Amino acid sequence: MDPFTFASSRSLKMNVEVRIDSLEGQRSSLAYTTLMADPSLKHVGSNTAPYSDMYVTVQLFADSKPLAVPVQTSYKAFKNQRSWSEWLTLPAQYCDLPLSSQLAITIWDLAGPGRPVPFGGTTVTLFEKDNNLKKGRQKCKVWLGLEADGLSDTTTPSTVESHSEMDRLEKLFKKHELKELPRIDWLDNLAFRQIERINKEATTENKNDHYLFIDFPRFDFPIVFADFEYSDQNRRDPANLSPTTSTVPSSTPQRSGQTVGVGSGSGSNSNRMIMPVYDPENPRDNPAESKHRRLVRSHRNGPLDRDLKPNAKIRDELNEILNYSPTHDLAGAEKDLLWKFRFYLTRDKRGLTKFLKSVAWGDPAESKQAVQLLPKWTEIDVDDALELLGPGFDNPAVRAYAVDRLRKADDNDLQLYLLQLVQALKFEKIKTETGPDAAADSSLVNFLISRACMNETLGNFFYWYLMVETEDTNQEYKRLFSKVAYQFQVALTRMPDGDKKRAILKRQAEFVFGIGEISKEIQSNKDSRPKKVEYLKHALSDPKNELISFEPVPLPLDPIVTVVGCFPESSNVFKSSLFPLLIHLKTDKGERYPIIFKTGDDLRQDQLVIQIVTLMDNLLRKENLDLKLTPYRILATSAFTGVVQFVDSLSLASIERGVGLVAGILPYLKLNNPDPTQEYGVRAEVMDTYVKSCAGYCVITYILGVGDRHLDNLLLTPDGHFFHADFGFILGRDPKPFAPAMKLCKEMVDGMGGANSRHYNDFKNYCYTAYTTLRKSSNLILNLFALMVDANIPDIRLEPDKAVLKVKDRFCLEMTEEDAIKHFRILIDDSMNSVLPVLIDRMHGLAQKWRK
Repeated sequence: MDPFTFASSRSLKMNVEVRIDSLEGQRSSLAYTTLMADPSLKHVGSNTAPYSDMYVTVQLFADSKPLAVPVQTSYKAFKNQRSWSEWLTLPAQYCDLPLSSQLAITIWDLAGPGRPVPFGGTTVTLFEKDNNLKKGRQKCKVWLGLEADGLSDTTTPSTVESHSEMDRLEKLFKKHELKELPRIDWLDNLAFRQIERINKEATTENKNDHYLFIDFPRFDFPIVFADFEYSDQNRRDPANLSPTTSTVPSSTPQRSGQTVGVGSGSGSNSNRMIMPVYDPENPRDNPAESKHRRLVRSHRNGPLDRDLKPNAKIRDELNEILNYSPTHDLAGAEKDLLWKFRFYLTRDKRGLTKFLKSVAWGDPAESKQAVQLLPKWTEIDVDDALELLGPGFDNPAVRAYAVDRLRKADDNDLQLYLLQLVQALKFEKIKTETGPDAAADSSLVNFLISRACMNETLGNFFYWYLMVETEDTNQEYKRLFSKVAYQFQVALTRMPDGDKKRAILKRQAEFVFGIGEISKEIQSNKDSRPKKVEYLKHALSDPKNELISFEPVPLPLDPIVTVVGCFPESSNVFKSSLFPLLIHLKTDKGERYPIIFKTGDDLRQDQLVIQIVTLMDNLLRKENLDLKLTPYRILATSAFTGVVQFVDSLSLASIERGVGLVAGILPYLKLNNPDPTQEYGVRAEVMDTYVKSCAGYCVITYILGVGDRHLDNLLLTPDGHFFHADFGFILGRDPKPFAPAMKLCKEMVDGMGGANSRHYNDFKNYCYTAYTTLRKSSNLILNLFALMVDANIPDIRLEPDKAVLKVKDRFCLEMTEEDAIKHFRILIDDSMNSVLPVLIDRMHGLAQKWRK
């Protein structure tokens, strides 16, 4: 039989034993005046005699609770030392001990007949930090006048941090005694005499300290803690651990090449340790867990469950579960609790998504019960309906129920979520075969097509969102969205004015294609920028391109606006490697609508950020908080082209350089909006707009983790609207090292009048209010990001499994509202006081100047 180097505590079926050896230490005698002041002290034995009669009690504790009754030493009369030298056996076995087990040892003195008083106490853990059972001699500090408490955070610990030479030598002596150090007799004798000398000096210096010496049984090999208890994680994922698996700490020394068992064996190896082995090719449910679930959720209990009502304690547990965020994984016990009280929970709209997560959809009977319960549930909110359309729910009945809830949303709300609802089609079970009715089996497809046909604005965005997805490199998704786009066109032809709507979409596509061709030509030629501008103006003016004047068509970027041509003379080409085009379109009212057309740039990430900014703006306005945000419009027309609404503004870098005739934000606002009656000479409503918009964008860009912030992509309009542009880095990504979590630079604060101004104080208050308001809608925002996990968004595609968690972390949902405000206050202070962002901005400015 192979030798072994350790054993598990589960195999040690013997009672816990401890030897009470001796108490060392001297206490100064009480002064006569003290005894006179309190005569009762003279009845305490240790106050009158140096070696009074004492006894010791030992009690086993774990997790601050007693595990057994105390045991005590027998009576002994001491003469010249306090030594018991007695083994005590506790009424508990080693195999049953939890890892947190400890002994509460109290030394009792007598203050008269039947009146014990604590002389001192100490609490000793039974397992070391490496989870090995303690053995051999132990030196325990005694806390005078206290009874050992046995608590997890005990006030009477046996070990106290010490840097004395004697304590170090005692640890080495113990290792020598346990034969963990080599023995050299002649050298050991010299060392022992030196240790005795050092011990005498230490005793003289610390004569008031008391120590109790005890002994634990010695074994020939380490005893390692092992347990069959499951952790919460293993309950959530039963595939990770076999029901007979023992937990072995990773720090346990094991013999090299030891066989790892995966089941009980026979013969001499039947009692060896069993280690968990995860097999990714075998994701089946744990049979023991499945059996347990079937027993707990016996379908015969259905009629009885209808009348079940939780008590106060369980109500609190259920309420805590219902408040979990959408990303929270439910433990097995929590799922069983939700199932048990499913009928009671039907009155709470928050409970549906949590209940559906607890259902074992592989069990036909349980799945049937869950579906039958859906119509009886209180109407859920839109954010919960969006969660049910995510990748975590594939039951058609559940998804159809979510779509029925969305039918009650108006077109304005639906437009806010339309981008995510198109992405949710990837989680639908849709046939991609050819044929007019191939996509009709999806309730979500039918719903989106129906609403898009009835509302031209929805139809406009639905069409362009589908067009972008038809270029997906994933062939399955490409066929899916091509089929849905085909179904949409078929549905339009069946409308009374369907042919007209189809013609509008066709003309929009031709309009975008025409500008795209000009943009490609400008990019490809090697001319200087002035010649590129000249070419652009000529191309827009050429009647052959049909851009200077054309039949009225809704602008794809903003279908409420109808465009009829453009102003070629106002067009421009930006200084950039991709040479974006600035084109001033002419509306049917004769007004200008400037746009930026980009080629070679995927705008889907910027489009997502602007959509979330627009959504957050709506959420804040519903709480009567208008932060004057400027969510300019962005539309990706393909995977490499897109249109951006141009907002007349200057970057903070330009303003600081004095491009706006004066240098600095405050002088710039004063120049464009003078009012001598106000504190800083700026019209009150303009300053209010600036302060509010700064607060709104600080909060929103922090939550979204927008990176690469510098003065060139922070913009300001003449009327005080501050906003961000260029969202190439989100979710905490940033090309610069040590970038701050939130962008609040000194220039922005100076524009408010400085850090000591009332406007800056208002700014902070707006930040706190906006942050706490958006935290209340965190589930909606998290569910929208969850629907985008398979979208071709660069910063989501990098880590799709962590994208939602990154947003969730910035909401700090585990904090109270008060703590969240403190957290944001620290963010503001760090952003203001950090020197690094200032250096980064200056380096970026130098780099831009060098490029020019």
